Amino acid sequence: MSKAIYIVTTEPNSGKSIVSLGLMQLLLGKTAKVGYFRPIIDDVSNGKTDNHIDTILSYFNVDMKPDEAYAYTRSQVVQLKNKDKDDEIVGHIIHKYKTIENRFDFVLVEGTDFSGEGAIIEWDINVLIAKNLGIPAIILASGKNKTLEELLGNLYMAYDSFMEKGVEVLLIIANKVQPENLDVVTNGLKVKLPNNVLVGTIPINNILGSPTVKEIAQELDAKILFGENYINNQVGGFSVGAMQLRNYLTHLKKDSLVITPGDRADIILGALQANISTNYPSLSGIVLTGGLIPEESIIKLIEGLSDIIPILTVVGGTYSVTNKIGTIRPRIYADNTEKIIISIQEFEKYIPTKELAERLITFKAKGITPRMFQYNLLQKAKSTKKHIVLPEGLDERILLATKKLIDADAVSITLLGNREQIKAKIAELDIDLDLNRINIIDPTTSAHFVEYATTLYELRKHKNVNLAMAKDLMEDVSYYGTMMVYKGHADGMVSGAVHTTQHTIRPALQFIKTRPDVSIVSSIFFMCLPNRVTVFGDCAINPNPTAEQLSEIAISSAATSAAFGIEPKIAMLSYSSGASGVGEDVDRVRKATEIIKEKRPDLKVEGPIQYDAAVDAKVGLSKLPDSEVAGQASVFIFPDLNTGNNTYKAVQRETGALAIGPMLQGLNKPVNDLSRGCTVDDIFNTVIITAIQAQGL
Repeated sequence: MSKAIYIVTTEPNSGKSIVSLGLMQLLLGKTAKVGYFRPIIDDVSNGKTDNHIDTILSYFNVDMKPDEAYAYTRSQVVQLKNKDKDDEIVGHIIHKYKTIENRFDFVLVEGTDFSGEGAIIEWDINVLIAKNLGIPAIILASGKNKTLEELLGNLYMAYDSFMEKGVEVLLIIANKVQPENLDVVTNGLKVKLPNNVLVGTIPINNILGSPTVKEIAQELDAKILFGENYINNQVGGFSVGAMQLRNYLTHLKKDSLVITPGDRADIILGALQANISTNYPSLSGIVLTGGLIPEESIIKLIEGLSDIIPILTVVGGTYSVTNKIGTIRPRIYADNTEKIIISIQEFEKYIPTKELAERLITFKAKGITPRMFQYNLLQKAKSTKKHIVLPEGLDERILLATKKLIDADAVSITLLGNREQIKAKIAELDIDLDLNRINIIDPTTSAHFVEYATTLYELRKHKNVNLAMAKDLMEDVSYYGTMMVYKGHADGMVSGAVHTTQHTIRPALQFIKTRPDVSIVSSIFFMCLPNRVTVFGDCAINPNPTAEQLSEIAISSAATSAAFGIEPKIAMLSYSSGASGVGEDVDRVRKATEIIKEKRPDLKVEGPIQYDAAVDAKVGLSKLPDSEVAGQASVFIFPDLNTGNNTYKAVQRETGALAIGPMLQGLNKPVNDLSRGCTVDDIFNTVIITAIQAQGL
């Protein structure tokens, strides 16, 4: 079952609560534990709870505290955006969401209310959040004061903007539609939208569209004099009692709210008598203006009545109070069970709930966003902390990355180098790194130096390495760090910020060696593109792989892809697609593809295939119409190092993609290489994936 659904509106006052309440009821009928999350809420007063959160948690008895159900207030988001901290916003929202997701079978996510300024920015934020959470959406719009064309256009544009960003839309809802127009709106939406998108049209409901006496009391900061037990009475309309009573009584309507100065005893008593009379409609309440309270004799008379509607007193004058009441927008809150029940009933009546439940159960996210991928990597690394050795302990980037890794509590770190020199470098760079939280080893003075040199001698003496040579080699930080991994004194090693690739991986090839089922060490990059994460291999190790080696690189890359949560769909890249091309290079890719299909018939693989046919659905359909991979590849295997290395760098530079790696595949224990042009984030991410490799993935 899909883990979540995102509810978003195109404007304020769309009636989103109907959808939230109806969906909660639907989901609780399908699964035991449903959580609730609002990424961004309106600002609330200290000690107060967001009304949406309070209503859902209270009515459905959700096992959550209110502060667990949201990530930010509106003003907090504005402050962070003004500081260009968009990544921090999304990162924290993902963290809060994942915390809830881990506790519940399903999460109902409710978007923002558009109650502030900047609706376009707010819409973009909702799309961004839904995309990064990797969950489908339900889009809602109000038909109130709109023509048919405006309503349909509004909803279709919203649908289109979500789909353009790769967010699947399961259901489109038009709310607050005139009852006589339900079929017209429904049919109009079905004509405009694809067949796989569900459509619901909900009519205007006068009860849901009107405030209660309680809402009016809160907005006016009124004092309740009488009838507090009936404070949830629905207000169907209001009128001012300024004329003589005999004339005013003719203006009373069902569920009317009477507004009159507090010294008009005639109107007050007349309205109360009308409320209990069978000859007049029942009223919802009375608002007394001017801060005037009836004199004691009138109060005593009211107290003696058997049936008292709510009577409020407010400070403002009749004119200003009346205007304010006219602007009050109705809400659904926890105490008003009548509105909650009606909302659920409306949802069940006008929404295709059976089909929606089926879509939620069968929904599968397409790919994973970079931010969610990075979040998942960090959480996975933290789940079983591993010990990683960084041989280049004096490099500024290594020290800054170490600080970041220790603060994230993701791994244990050993730096290689002279302790005093490292300490001085940290002071020089003003890095707030507590040396008590890391391990620093100088290979030449290490207690394990002789043991490591002896082990290297035993492992390499058949290659004419004597003990003196082994000691010389062990003074090299790459050899020492690799031996730590070999001996189990560290779980993995990351190097290459200063040293060459050959210098970094030669010791690993000499004595850590490849796994029994692997004959070639290869590499992959996780390419974090704007809307998805793909795997590129081999872009760092093998210059001109044979067909057999290409097949093994592809199989290893598919295993890595699956282990990191990316469904492997392998594109064996070449300058030609399908059977059209000829030549040694394309034949090598064709043969490699055949070997993969023979060895691993369970894998989805296509080759030879051009890059555009691998990533573009239309091109893929035209060139390879029966392919399971064309247009949707997630693992890209390049025919040689020249192509792979240049392509990954071109994609990285031209699209702004984050390239995590290279990650080496095939070794018995994880050792990974950095580019000498790497950034602090590159080091951080490579250490994280090395730690995950060390967990046995």
